[in-house]
Amino acid sequence: MPSSATPRKTLTAGSPPTTGSSLPAEPASAAGRFGRIDAAVHLGFAVLLVASAVRYVMRHSLPDNLLVLGLAGAVCALYAVIAALARQRRPWALWMLAFVAVWAALVIAAPSFGWCSFAIFFLCRTAFTGTVGYVAAGATAAATAVGLFRLSDGTDLAMLLGPLAVGVMLTLIYDRIEHDAAEQRRLHAEVSLAQRQLAASERRAGTIAERERISREIHDTVTQGLASSLLLLEAAGRSWPGQASRQELSQATELLRRNLSETRSLVHELAAPGLDASPLPEALHQAAAQYVPHARLLVTGEPGDVPPEVRHTLLRVVQSAAANIQQHANAATTTLTLGFLPDSVTLDIYDDGTGFDPSAAAPPSDAGGYGLRAMRQRVEQLGGVFSVESTLGEGTIVAAQVPVRVQSVPPAQQSTRDDA
Repeated sequence: MPSSATPRKTLTAGSPPTTGSSLPAEPASAAGRFGRIDAAVHLGFAVLLVASAVRYVMRHSLPDNLLVLGLAGAVCALYAVIAALARQRRPWALWMLAFVAVWAALVIAAPSFGWCSFAIFFLCRTAFTGTVGYVAAGATAAATAVGLFRLSDGTDLAMLLGPLAVGVMLTLIYDRIEHDAAEQRRLHAEVSLAQRQLAASERRAGTIAERERISREIHDTVTQGLASSLLLLEAAGRSWPGQASRQELSQATELLRRNLSETRSLVHELAAPGLDASPLPEALHQAAAQYVPHARLLVTGEPGDVPPEVRHTLLRVVQSAAANIQQHANAATTTLTLGFLPDSVTLDIYDDGTGFDPSAAAPPSDAGGYGLRAMRQRVEQLGGVFSVESTLGEGTIVAAQVPVRVQSVPPAQQSTRDDA
């Protein structure tokens, strides 16, 4: 595999990955650890080079020292150039080839410098990838082995085989470490991708939930109010100019005024005006009377405070059910039963109208059909239970039980049945 002109890793702390790398950027803490390792390699090389030079000077005469010290100086200069280029993230592979060649000449001429081979080995593996990295590291081990074998006058076989064996072991260890690091970077990239996908999924789920919430609010306020007003206006038109038409026109006007007020409240994310300030039974009765003036209210249990979200849900359920009764039931009697239990609140809405078959109810469409579905979603989102019982010709009962201590249910776990 040919070597890259740009190093695979840099020898400086906190430097970004090489341009064009397919691996993700490492975390800042990992970059700091690599920087400390690189600094240790630099320091180790400098200490070993100085110690080896001092040892060689003390054991050899001056004429012998000149060539070796010249090679040592060249090695030192090349190493400094390589370190500087790596710090600046500039190509240094060709400089590394020259460095290995000069180093091989030095260690063969003066085996005392063989201890520096450890730092040179890691530098070679850092500079090159694939086959070139193995060849450079192998050349370093081979030059060290030749130098040490030459030091023993060719009599000590261990001096020849030792550096080669150490080189093989270091290669295996380095490959394993490099493989584990690459695997860690891959897993880090996968976790980051999964986190981004999860965040995007949560945003989509939040958007869908908000859309459903707004659709329920619009249905229970604007749509129901406009539909009821339209029925009153149509009835007034049929009986015009009789006294009944004036009453129906007045009811339609009042209903439209309330509907406009609730629409403004919805835009500003406020609760229904005129309902939240009053006790819950009175608020529910007032909400039903907007659509069914003759509706009655029965209260069981000891009335108490309920959470705002429970109050809001019960109000919307009453509004939607009363609007359905006005538009479809043709009922003579409508009764609301509000029950206060120790841990929950119950609400039953009964009418003696025409009734219908819940199993045959039409799915939601542009023509309507969102009422029961919206009521069910509201109640179940608060951890409550919602049910509808109706028979043709025998009326309808809409029932809800909501816990006082609300435990919201995620939208994905709510009922997905399409009720009318």
